[in-house]
Amino acid sequence: MGSGGIIPYPIIDLSNCVPEQLEQLGTKTKFWYYDEQGEYRLFKEGRPGTGENWAEKVCCELCSQLKIPHAQYELAVWKDSRKGIVSPTFVPEGGRLILGNELLAKVVKDYDDSRRYRLRQHTIRVVMAVTASKNIDFPIGWQPPKEITDNAGVMVGYLMLDALVSNQDRHHENWGLIHIPEKGVSFAPTFDHASSLGRNETDVSRIERLQTKDKGRSVETYVARAKSAFYLSNTNTRPLSTLEAFVEGAKNRQEAARYWLKMLSRIDLSSFEAILSRIPDTEITDPAREFSCKMLELNCKRLLDVNF
Repeated sequence: MGSGGIIPYPIIDLSNCVPEQLEQLGTKTKFWYYDEQGEYRLFKEGRPGTGENWAEKVCCELCSQLKIPHAQYELAVWKDSRKGIVSPTFVPEGGRLILGNELLAKVVKDYDDSRRYRLRQHTIRVVMAVTASKNIDFPIGWQPPKEITDNAGVMVGYLMLDALVSNQDRHHENWGLIHIPEKGVSFAPTFDHASSLGRNETDVSRIERLQTKDKGRSVETYVARAKSAFYLSNTNTRPLSTLEAFVEGAKNRQEAARYWLKMLSRIDLSSFEAILSRIPDTEITDPAREFSCKMLELNCKRLLDVNF
């Protein structure tokens, strides 16, 4: 499933940009800059060989098809070889992004807001309760369908996305609210999906899983093992799978869940193939395309088979 004959997604050249707030994250770099139109954008470098950049772009395009409010991502390169993604800021000037850990620390007794993973207090129930507040506006610029009456219903869409792409990184710093003084608070679009679609697997592993007759090594088993960053309750010892997290959210907002599943049902295998085929050959291998497409196909079926 190569990209021949298909117009690839562009790779934005940042040779002439002037970085602001340059940050060094280990061997990676991220910085804010103003583009030629004066728009404030973030460049975030992906770790070489990890697939973080293409995974983020694929998830962005899936969100567009599903009408899920999301941060926009484009592939980019800085200094000729530093590959990453760029994203316009989704926080208006003067506004502030309030992450989930800060929110939950205010409503959950002794909440440990310093950890991201294996945090039993990060439950579906409490997150749904926090996002259901009528004081929170819908994501900026997003028009909700009649089936979605609050942002808990929007969160169900984010949970469906996570299950679709096997995103295991929806920890409490990967969702939140936007506060704009004198205007109020709105739900943030979904962002940071680089830990998706088996992007960290080697091609040898991908090919083996695609071809094996060993059920334990199959792609079906692989997607079923994807863990979320949510727990059913603070007494549970294991996190919910990405599919279980969606199911629990769906039970809480059934009409919203049915809406999101209806949107998913309109996407077929050819849509997944088309998105992956547009990732430039310089950014993704054919085994990664095929493996990701199989993951999407299987996860889509698992979601559409859900009963709640």
